Amino acid sequence: MIKKLTKSGKVIIAVTFVALAFGGGFWFVSNSTSTPVSLGAAGVDASKFLEGSLSDSITEEDCSLTDGTETTCYRITVTGIPVDTTIGPFCPKTTSSTAEDSGIWLDGSKLYDADGAFILDLATIYGDAKWKLYDSEGNVNVTDTKEKFQGAARPDVQDDLKYNCVEGKYEWTNTGKAVPISMLVPKMPMKAASASTTSGGDLGVTLNGLVIAPSAPVDAILGAYTIAAFDDCGGHFNPIEGYHMHAYTDCAGANYDSSIEDPNAETKQIGYALDGVAVFAPLAHDSTIQLDECNGRTTDKDGYHYYAQSPELNRIVKCFKGLTAVDETATQGPGAGQGPPSGFLNPETVPWIIGGSVLGGGALVAGIFGLVKLRSKRRK
Repeated sequence: MIKKLTKSGKVIIAVTFVALAFGGGFWFVSNSTSTPVSLGAAGVDASKFLEGSLSDSITEEDCSLTDGTETTCYRITVTGIPVDTTIGPFCPKTTSSTAEDSGIWLDGSKLYDADGAFILDLATIYGDAKWKLYDSEGNVNVTDTKEKFQGAARPDVQDDLKYNCVEGKYEWTNTGKAVPISMLVPKMPMKAASASTTSGGDLGVTLNGLVIAPSAPVDAILGAYTIAAFDDCGGHFNPIEGYHMHAYTDCAGANYDSSIEDPNAETKQIGYALDGVAVFAPLAHDSTIQLDECNGRTTDKDGYHYYAQSPELNRIVKCFKGLTAVDETATQGPGAGQGPPSGFLNPETVPWIIGGSVLGGGALVAGIFGLVKLRSKRRK
């Protein structure tokens, strides 16, 4: 069910220092100079979300798009718990652990079974003899407590937690439970002047209740001689956002692509991107279907839609063809009602990066003037 929220009013204020850089990318709000054109996408259909995947009914609210266009958006809040899959396993426990007992690892170019053989082969894979995440008896170093998890799942990894396979669980997150994530997406997907990406921001939501996270910070993870293992479904934990998705594998792990028999077959829808465009499962590597620069195409049945990138590429939504909404009250990071207002940095949450949270990339404040609309927001 989608219902309309009544706004109590708007306050327009002039502010300085409103451009935030997330890992080097800036977001600006400007006045629209032209009327946006429909992207030809069907838009969000609430009935497609699986039962139990949403914290509350999808609502409508007034919003501004990144080009300044005033329009209507959907507020979608997912639970942060996958309703149709089992979480884990992640790290192998010994160098003899099999793929069935372990998860996967992806580094932007290749997808691996994160089993015992993978742990033994890390020095060869990454060309560095320092890689050794196991003891003399073949036991893998795994973050098996909350303290170890939170000490390793950050850019400044504690020295005594380097050379670990990092895994977490809900009880070890900052809230000790699943974190509902809220997103604002345009009700009608509108074509942007050019394709865009985000640096550090979440990319969308899945139909089974998860946030589609940005690329995992692989360089930082590997730089600390750690492996932030994913489960076979392409998800893992960080202390702030809890369990979230970085790759779509249909829970087939490193064997995902081999499960697609027809390279030209249409895949199933898995979620919605930040611009309101539907996201479908990846195509086979040898597919002959022609896609645009954002892995999208238009069909009679589904209109314009994206395909998730191959799991090893470490980014589900390649880029956005549509305009995204400006959301000053986004509940990323600590969650609704916790921490400073969105758009400001909390020094206690900035360090966490495993999983690529928007708060993990850091921010740079630029001295510019702008207009920011402060909207009332329905919070859980």
